[in-house]
Amino acid sequence: MFSLIYVEEEIWDHPETQAIKRRFSKLPVIKCERFGEVFNRKNQSFRLQKENPALILAKKQGNLVLKVPEGHGIGGTNNYYFSHMLNCVFDCRYCFLQGMYSSAHYVLFINAEDFKEAIIKTAKEVETPYFFSGYDCDSLALENITGFVKGILPVFRKIENAFLELRTKSVQIKFLLREKPMPNCITAFTLSPEPIAKALEHKAPSFKERLKALKYLQEAGWPIGLRFDPLIFMTRFEECYGPFFEEVFQTLDEKSIHSVTLGTFRSPSVLFKRMEKMFPEEKLFAQDLEEKNGLVTYREAPLKEIYEFSQSKILKYIPESKLFTSMTF
Repeated sequence: MFSLIYVEEEIWDHPETQAIKRRFSKLPVIKCERFGEVFNRKNQSFRLQKENPALILAKKQGNLVLKVPEGHGIGGTNNYYFSHMLNCVFDCRYCFLQGMYSSAHYVLFINAEDFKEAIIKTAKEVETPYFFSGYDCDSLALENITGFVKGILPVFRKIENAFLELRTKSVQIKFLLREKPMPNCITAFTLSPEPIAKALEHKAPSFKERLKALKYLQEAGWPIGLRFDPLIFMTRFEECYGPFFEEVFQTLDEKSIHSVTLGTFRSPSVLFKRMEKMFPEEKLFAQDLEEKNGLVTYREAPLKEIYEFSQSKILKYIPESKLFTSMTF
């Protein structure tokens, strides 16, 4: 899973550091002053590192809880996100992380107590805050190693005015099924039709596996979120996505669906250029795209087609109050 482990000097003796070193006792361990001296090196190959990544254990500095940009949310007005990791174990072709970071190594911030304190402090300052996990990583993919989510669930049991979204493609949900369900903790899965999942979401569980995990969570009493984001435009878009939407909503019970979000492929222009250079043969990057206000996304005609069709299908199964979109025309 990892080629070696780097550890920041400041946290060398931290209990979590020691536990991870014991678990991967056969791996070489290298001490560093700050993770950036490894992670931010120049002339690194993201693609080569992706095949043989290292694990970097570090302490998160500065602001641990950040404000979500306007226009992103699932019903709340006070939206925040936090990242206990940098980089993802999956290898999705549309992911902005491969354009954002020069390194594919995984950075794990082990100062979980500081994250908890920041969440509690923020929850006291605003009304009904929403906290989103899964921006810079997959929330659950390495949970069996990090134990981070299991550690913060008790925080959200105590601050019932706050909501937590766990954004994921991972089916590592056994620990959640052993926990008492929480109405303010939403496990939100990114879902794509199987042909798209196979073509673009490398190393991630299949659509069927994710749908099964959602059903297990739902049956156990957990609220779930459906994230149709990014929607990928293609020839016969409706033929691909129509049966897909039907299968999702005929499998799941609408009552325990907290929210559904829609979004299309989009990327900041700077990151898109890096991704395009990394995968010059990728068909996704040769589709009907345009650059507008520093963002690369689909042209207005396909955007409108994607949105109108998807909305018409989804609103057959859920009330409009549960549907949120990040699409703009």
